[in-house]
Amino acid sequence: MKSGALHFQLQLHLSILPLAMVFLKIWRQTAFSVFGYLNFTKAGFLDHSKNFKPEDMEIQIPGKNCIVTGANSGIGYATAEGLAKRGATVYLICRNKEKGEAALSEIQTRTGNQNVHLEICDLSSVNEIKSFTSRFSKRNVPVHVLVNNAGILEQNRVTTPEGFELNFAVNVLGTYTMTELMVPLLEKASPDARVITVSSGGMYTSPLTKDLQYSESNFNGVEQYARNKRVQVALTEKWARTYENKGIGFYSMHPGWAETPGVAKSLPSFSNSFSGKLRTSEEGADTVIWLTLQPKEKLVSGAFYFDRAEAPKHLTFAGTSDSHAIIDSVVDSLHSMASLFG
Repeated sequence: MKSGALHFQLQLHLSILPLAMVFLKIWRQTAFSVFGYLNFTKAGFLDHSKNFKPEDMEIQIPGKNCIVTGANSGIGYATAEGLAKRGATVYLICRNKEKGEAALSEIQTRTGNQNVHLEICDLSSVNEIKSFTSRFSKRNVPVHVLVNNAGILEQNRVTTPEGFELNFAVNVLGTYTMTELMVPLLEKASPDARVITVSSGGMYTSPLTKDLQYSESNFNGVEQYARNKRVQVALTEKWARTYENKGIGFYSMHPGWAETPGVAKSLPSFSNSFSGKLRTSEEGADTVIWLTLQPKEKLVSGAFYFDRAEAPKHLTFAGTSDSHAIIDSVVDSLHSMASLFG
Protein backbone atom coordinates (compact mmCIF):
# COMPACT_ATOMS: atom_id res chain seq x y z
CA MET A 1 0.00 0.00 0.00
CA LYS A 2 2.81 2.41 0.91
CA SER A 3 4.55 1.58 -2.35
CA GLY A 4 1.36 2.38 -4.28
CA ALA A 5 0.91 5.71 -2.51
CA LEU A 6 4.54 6.63 -3.21
CA HIS A 7 4.11 5.76 -6.87
CA PHE A 8 0.96 7.93 -7.04
CA GLN A 9 2.76 10.87 -5.42
CA LEU A 10 5.63 10.51 -7.85
CA GLN A 11 3.29 10.43 -10.85
CA LEU A 12 1.44 13.47 -9.50
CA HIS A 13 4.72 15.34 -9.05
CA LEU A 14 5.85 14.49 -12.57
CA SER A 15 2.54 15.62 -14.05
CA ILE A 16 2.53 18.91 -12.11
CA LEU A 17 6.15 19.78 -12.98
CA PRO A 18 5.59 20.51 -16.71
CA LEU A 19 2.49 22.53 -15.83
CA ALA A 20 4.47 24.59 -13.31
CA MET A 21 7.14 25.25 -15.95
CA VAL A 22 4.47 26.45 -18.40
CA PHE A 23 3.03 28.84 -15.80
CA LEU A 24 6.52 30.10 -14.93
CA LYS A 25 7.24 30.75 -18.60
CA ILE A 26 3.95 32.65 -18.97
CA TRP A 27 4.72 34.69 -15.84
CA ARG A 28 8.21 35.61 -17.10
CA GLN A 29 6.81 36.73 -20.44
CA THR A 30 3.98 38.71 -18.83
CA ALA A 31 6.23 40.39 -16.26
CA PHE A 32 8.75 41.21 -18.98
CA SER A 33 6.08 42.69 -21.27
CA VAL A 34 4.67 44.94 -18.54
CA PHE A 35 8.11 45.95 -17.22
CA GLY A 36 9.31 46.55 -20.77
CA TYR A 37 6.33 48.64 -21.82
CA LEU A 38 6.79 50.87 -18.77
CA ASN A 39 10.57 51.24 -19.10
CA PHE A 40 12.06 50.17 -22.44
CA THR A 41 10.20 52.43 -24.89
CA LYS A 42 11.07 55.97 -25.97
CA ALA A 43 8.71 57.25 -23.25
CA GLY A 44 10.72 55.29 -20.68
CA PHE A 45 13.95 56.84 -21.94
CA LEU A 46 12.53 60.36 -21.80
CA ASP A 47 11.28 59.74 -18.26
CA HIS A 48 14.60 58.28 -17.05
CA SER A 49 16.60 61.00 -18.79
CA LYS A 50 15.22 63.54 -16.31
CA ASN A 51 17.79 62.12 -13.89
CA PHE A 52 20.70 62.20 -16.35
CA LYS A 53 23.61 64.55 -15.72
CA PRO A 54 24.62 66.32 -18.97
CA GLU A 55 28.21 66.71 -17.74
CA ASP A 56 28.57 62.91 -17.70
CA MET A 57 28.59 62.94 -21.50
CA GLU A 58 30.80 66.01 -22.01
CA ILE A 59 34.03 64.09 -21.33
CA GLN A 60 36.53 63.88 -24.19
CA ILE A 61 38.66 60.74 -24.61
CA PRO A 62 41.41 61.49 -27.15
CA GLY A 63 44.12 58.82 -27.23
CA LYS A 64 41.78 56.03 -26.12
CA ASN A 65 41.44 53.05 -28.43
CA CYS A 66 37.90 51.70 -28.70
CA ILE A 67 36.73 48.61 -30.58
CA VAL A 68 33.05 48.36 -31.52
CA THR A 69 31.70 45.15 -33.06
CA GLY A 70 28.73 45.28 -35.43
CA ALA A 71 29.42 48.97 -36.02
CA ASN A 72 27.95 49.61 -39.47
CA SER A 73 24.35 50.23 -38.36
CA GLY A 74 21.98 50.65 -35.43
CA ILE A 75 23.34 50.85 -31.90
CA GLY A 76 26.85 49.84 -32.99
CA TYR A 77 27.02 52.70 -35.48
CA ALA A 78 25.59 55.20 -32.96
CA THR A 79 28.15 54.02 -30.38
CA ALA A 80 31.07 54.32 -32.79
CA GLU A 81 29.98 57.77 -33.90
CA GLY A 82 29.49 58.91 -30.30
CA LEU A 83 32.98 57.75 -29.32
CA ALA A 84 34.57 59.28 -32.44
CA LYS A 85 32.83 62.57 -31.64
CA ARG A 86 34.60 62.54 -28.28
CA GLY A 87 38.04 62.15 -29.83
CA ALA A 88 38.62 58.41 -29.43
CA THR A 89 40.44 56.24 -31.94
CA VAL A 90 37.67 53.90 -33.03
CA TYR A 91 37.93 50.52 -34.75
CA LEU A 92 34.74 49.40 -36.51
CA ILE A 93 34.45 45.61 -36.66
CA CYS A 94 32.08 44.73 -39.50
CA ARG A 95 31.21 41.61 -41.44
CA ASN A 96 30.22 43.35 -44.65
CA LYS A 97 33.05 45.33 -46.31
CA GLU A 98 30.78 47.57 -48.39
CA LYS A 99 28.53 48.54 -45.47
CA GLY A 100 31.57 48.94 -43.23
CA GLU A 101 33.25 51.33 -45.66
CA ALA A 102 30.05 53.40 -45.95
CA ALA A 103 29.81 53.65 -42.14
CA LEU A 104 33.50 54.53 -41.85
CA SER A 105 33.23 57.35 -44.39
CA GLU A 106 30.06 58.72 -42.80
CA ILE A 107 31.46 58.71 -39.25
CA GLN A 108 34.69 60.40 -40.35
CA THR A 109 32.71 63.08 -42.21
CA ARG A 110 30.15 63.69 -39.47
CA THR A 111 32.65 63.84 -36.59
CA GLY A 112 35.73 65.24 -38.34
CA ASN A 113 37.72 62.47 -36.63
CA GLN A 114 40.02 60.67 -39.07
CA ASN A 115 41.19 58.20 -36.41
CA VAL A 116 38.37 55.82 -37.29
CA HIS A 117 39.36 52.52 -38.87
CA LEU A 118 37.57 49.55 -40.42
CA GLU A 119 38.35 45.89 -39.72
CA ILE A 120 36.49 43.11 -41.51
CA CYS A 121 35.57 40.14 -39.34
CA ASP A 122 32.59 37.79 -39.28
CA LEU A 123 31.67 37.37 -35.61
CA SER A 124 29.93 34.07 -36.35
CA SER A 125 33.30 32.46 -37.11
CA VAL A 126 35.79 31.48 -34.42
CA ASN A 127 38.44 31.21 -37.14
CA GLU A 128 37.85 34.75 -38.37
CA ILE A 129 37.90 36.15 -34.85
CA LYS A 130 41.20 34.40 -34.18
CA SER A 131 42.60 35.74 -37.44
CA PHE A 132 41.46 39.31 -36.66
CA THR A 133 42.75 39.31 -33.05
CA SER A 134 46.08 37.87 -34.22
CA ARG A 135 46.43 40.65 -36.82
CA PHE A 136 45.31 43.35 -34.42
CA SER A 137 47.61 42.17 -31.63
CA LYS A 138 50.64 42.80 -33.85
CA ARG A 139 49.90 46.52 -33.62
CA ASN A 140 50.68 46.21 -29.93
CA VAL A 141 48.25 49.02 -29.03
CA PRO A 142 46.37 49.09 -25.73
CA VAL A 143 42.62 48.54 -26.01
CA HIS A 144 40.84 50.84 -23.58
CA VAL A 145 37.31 49.84 -24.54
CA LEU A 146 35.85 46.76 -26.20
CA VAL A 147 32.15 47.09 -27.03
CA ASN A 148 30.61 43.68 -27.75
CA ASN A 149 27.65 44.95 -29.74
CA ALA A 150 27.37 42.57 -32.71
CA GLY A 151 24.26 40.45 -32.45
CA ILE A 152 21.73 38.55 -34.49
CA LEU A 153 18.22 37.20 -34.10
CA GLU A 154 17.69 34.52 -36.74
CA GLN A 155 14.22 32.98 -36.51
CA ASN A 156 15.16 29.73 -38.26
CA ARG A 157 17.77 27.19 -37.28
CA VAL A 158 20.87 27.96 -39.33
CA THR A 159 24.21 26.21 -38.81
CA THR A 160 27.49 28.00 -39.50
CA PRO A 161 30.27 26.36 -41.58
CA GLU A 162 31.99 25.64 -38.25
CA GLY A 163 28.98 23.66 -37.09
CA PHE A 164 27.38 26.05 -34.60
CA GLU A 165 23.82 27.35 -34.39
CA LEU A 166 24.01 30.87 -35.87
CA ASN A 167 22.45 32.95 -33.05
CA PHE A 168 24.69 31.26 -30.51
CA ALA A 169 27.75 31.57 -32.76
CA VAL A 170 27.44 35.37 -32.99
CA ASN A 171 25.85 36.37 -29.68
CA VAL A 172 27.67 34.02 -27.33
CA LEU A 173 30.63 32.17 -28.82
CA GLY A 174 31.74 35.17 -30.89
CA THR A 175 31.45 37.51 -27.90
CA TYR A 176 33.29 35.06 -25.66
CA THR A 177 36.13 34.41 -28.14
CA MET A 178 36.64 38.09 -29.00
CA THR A 179 36.74 39.11 -25.33
CA GLU A 180 39.08 36.35 -24.19
CA LEU A 181 41.54 36.98 -27.03
CA MET A 182 41.50 40.74 -26.35
CA VAL A 183 42.43 40.39 -22.66
CA PRO A 184 46.21 40.90 -23.23
CA LEU A 185 45.56 44.17 -25.10
CA LEU A 186 43.00 45.27 -22.53
CA GLU A 187 45.61 44.66 -19.83
CA LYS A 188 47.87 47.13 -21.62
CA ALA A 189 45.23 49.82 -20.93
CA SER A 190 44.98 48.89 -17.23
CA PRO A 191 43.68 50.22 -14.92
CA ASP A 192 41.24 52.00 -17.23
CA ALA A 193 40.30 49.12 -19.56
CA ARG A 194 36.69 48.08 -19.83
CA VAL A 195 34.51 45.63 -21.74
CA ILE A 196 30.88 46.60 -22.41
CA THR A 197 28.55 43.91 -23.69
CA VAL A 198 25.24 44.93 -25.24
CA SER A 199 22.64 42.48 -23.96
CA SER A 200 18.85 42.74 -24.23
CA GLY A 201 15.88 43.09 -21.90
CA GLY A 202 14.70 39.85 -23.49
CA MET A 203 17.11 38.00 -21.22
CA TYR A 204 14.65 38.58 -18.37
CA THR A 205 12.46 35.84 -19.88
CA SER A 206 15.13 33.14 -19.70
CA PRO A 207 17.27 31.41 -17.07
CA LEU A 208 20.84 30.39 -17.84
CA THR A 209 20.93 26.98 -19.49
CA LYS A 210 23.61 24.50 -20.54
CA ASP A 211 21.66 23.87 -23.75
CA LEU A 212 23.63 26.55 -25.56
CA GLN A 213 22.68 25.58 -29.11
CA TYR A 214 18.97 24.91 -28.52
CA SER A 215 18.80 21.19 -29.08
CA GLU A 216 14.99 21.09 -28.85
CA SER A 217 13.27 20.03 -32.08
CA ASN A 218 10.91 23.03 -32.27
CA PHE A 219 13.52 25.76 -32.70
CA ASN A 220 12.44 29.20 -31.47
CA GLY A 221 14.73 32.02 -32.58
CA VAL A 222 13.31 34.58 -30.15
CA GLU A 223 13.74 32.22 -27.21
CA GLN A 224 17.26 31.32 -28.31
CA TYR A 225 18.12 35.02 -28.55
CA ALA A 226 16.84 35.55 -24.99
CA ARG A 227 18.94 32.60 -23.78
CA ASN A 228 22.00 34.03 -25.55
CA LYS A 229 21.51 37.39 -23.90
CA ARG A 230 21.18 35.75 -20.47
CA VAL A 231 24.53 34.04 -21.10
CA GLN A 232 26.11 37.44 -21.83
CA VAL A 233 24.96 38.84 -18.48
CA ALA A 234 26.21 35.78 -16.56
CA LEU A 235 29.48 35.84 -18.53
CA THR A 236 30.02 39.46 -17.53
CA GLU A 237 29.76 38.47 -13.87
CA LYS A 238 32.21 35.63 -14.44
CA TRP A 239 34.72 37.82 -16.28
CA ALA A 240 34.54 40.45 -13.52
CA ARG A 241 35.57 37.78 -10.98
CA THR A 242 38.17 36.11 -13.21
CA TYR A 243 39.98 39.31 -14.19
CA GLU A 244 39.37 41.48 -11.12
CA ASN A 245 43.13 41.91 -10.58
CA LYS A 246 43.88 42.76 -14.22
CA GLY A 247 42.55 46.32 -14.17
CA ILE A 248 39.69 45.51 -16.56
CA GLY A 249 36.08 46.41 -15.77
CA PHE A 250 33.28 44.29 -17.25
CA TYR A 251 29.77 45.65 -17.71
CA SER A 252 26.66 44.40 -19.47
CA MET A 253 23.81 46.68 -20.42
CA HIS A 254 20.66 46.74 -22.42
CA PRO A 255 19.55 49.52 -24.72
CA GLY A 256 15.80 49.30 -24.27
CA TRP A 257 13.57 48.79 -27.29
CA ALA A 258 15.25 50.70 -30.11
CA GLU A 259 14.21 51.14 -33.72
CA THR A 260 17.17 49.62 -35.53
CA PRO A 261 17.57 47.85 -38.90
CA GLY A 262 18.17 44.61 -36.97
CA VAL A 263 14.88 44.87 -35.06
CA ALA A 264 12.94 45.78 -38.21
CA LYS A 265 14.34 42.74 -40.01
CA SER A 266 14.11 40.19 -37.17
CA LEU A 267 10.90 41.32 -35.47
CA PRO A 268 8.82 43.11 -38.13
CA SER A 269 5.48 42.70 -36.32
CA PHE A 270 6.98 44.05 -33.06
CA SER A 271 8.57 46.92 -34.97
CA ASN A 272 5.26 47.78 -36.65
CA SER A 273 3.21 47.46 -33.44
CA PHE A 274 5.49 49.87 -31.61
CA SER A 275 6.04 52.25 -34.51
CA GLY A 276 6.76 55.71 -33.11
CA LYS A 277 7.19 54.35 -29.58
CA LEU A 278 10.66 52.84 -29.95
CA ARG A 279 13.93 54.52 -29.03
CA THR A 280 16.33 55.87 -31.61
CA SER A 281 19.67 54.11 -32.11
CA GLU A 282 21.31 57.06 -30.36
CA GLU A 283 19.06 56.63 -27.31
CA GLY A 284 19.83 52.91 -27.34
CA ALA A 285 23.58 53.63 -27.45
CA ASP A 286 23.42 56.28 -24.71
CA THR A 287 24.31 53.95 -21.81
CA VAL A 288 27.14 52.29 -23.79
CA ILE A 289 28.78 55.68 -24.27
CA TRP A 290 28.05 56.64 -20.67
CA LEU A 291 29.76 53.45 -19.44
CA THR A 292 32.78 54.30 -21.62
CA LEU A 293 33.14 57.81 -20.23
CA GLN A 294 32.54 57.35 -16.50
CA PRO A 295 35.40 56.99 -14.01
CA LYS A 296 35.63 53.33 -13.10
CA GLU A 297 35.15 54.04 -9.40
CA LYS A 298 31.57 55.10 -10.26
CA LEU A 299 30.84 51.73 -11.86
CA VAL A 300 30.42 48.19 -10.56
CA SER A 301 32.32 45.52 -12.48
CA GLY A 302 30.03 42.59 -13.29
CA ALA A 303 26.89 44.72 -13.05
CA PHE A 304 24.05 45.12 -15.54
CA TYR A 305 23.16 48.68 -16.59
CA PHE A 306 20.13 50.35 -18.13
CA ASP A 307 19.61 54.07 -18.76
CA ARG A 308 22.80 55.10 -16.94
CA ALA A 309 22.00 53.18 -13.76
CA GLU A 310 22.63 49.72 -12.36
CA ALA A 311 19.62 47.53 -13.10
CA PRO A 312 18.31 44.23 -11.72
CA LYS A 313 19.37 41.08 -13.58
CA HIS A 314 16.22 39.17 -12.68
CA LEU A 315 12.51 39.96 -12.46
CA THR A 316 10.58 39.14 -9.27
CA PHE A 317 9.41 35.51 -9.01
CA ALA A 318 10.90 34.73 -12.46
CA GLY A 319 13.00 31.86 -11.12
CA THR A 320 16.13 32.85 -13.05
CA SER A 321 18.53 34.02 -10.32
CA ASP A 322 19.74 30.59 -9.19
CA SER A 323 20.54 29.60 -12.77
CA HIS A 324 23.77 31.66 -12.84
CA ALA A 325 25.33 28.97 -10.61
CA ILE A 326 26.07 26.90 -13.74
CA ILE A 327 28.20 29.60 -15.41
CA ASP A 328 31.48 27.72 -14.79
CA SER A 329 30.13 24.75 -16.74
CA VAL A 330 28.95 27.06 -19.53
CA VAL A 331 32.38 28.71 -19.72
CA ASP A 332 34.08 25.29 -19.90
CA SER A 333 31.89 24.47 -22.92
CA LEU A 334 32.63 27.80 -24.60
CA HIS A 335 36.36 27.42 -24.00
CA SER A 336 36.28 24.00 -25.59
CA MET A 337 34.28 25.18 -28.61
CA ALA A 338 36.50 28.22 -29.16
CA SER A 339 39.55 25.95 -29.22
CA LEU A 340 38.12 23.59 -31.83
CA PHE A 341 39.39 25.62 -34.75
CA GLY A 342 42.61 27.45 -35.49
